[in-house]
Amino acid sequence: MATIEECREALDRLSDNLARAEGDVRGATALDRSLSCHITDLDRTFTGRLDGGRIRVEAVAPGPPPTKAEIRLAMSGDDLVALVAGELKFAKAWASGRVRLEAGFRDLLRLKSLL
Repeated sequence: MATIEECREALDRLSDNLARAEGDVRGATALDRSLSCHITDLDRTFTGRLDGGRIRVEAVAPGPPPTKAEIRLAMSGDDLVALVAGELKFAKAWASGRVRLEAGFRDLLRLKSLL
């Protein structure tokens, strides 16, 4: 089982990957939105912002997200680490229910290029 530190490192790597992205992926991440990522097996939630193509984590709190972020993710720590490492495809994980993504309709349309 992934640790909270490994999950934080995975989010940092994801942020770095998004910042280096080009084309459609870069356009999809050029949002300014509140973001939460609930790590279900650790029952911890990272909260922050997706801003200028980077994920900025501002806090980690126990339990589910304390407030409703504009973009909400939920998954196990192992799945987060595997997604960022390229060992798990987002579309497959989302379709099977291993990853939950909730956002407004317009944001979902923009984020679809990440799938």
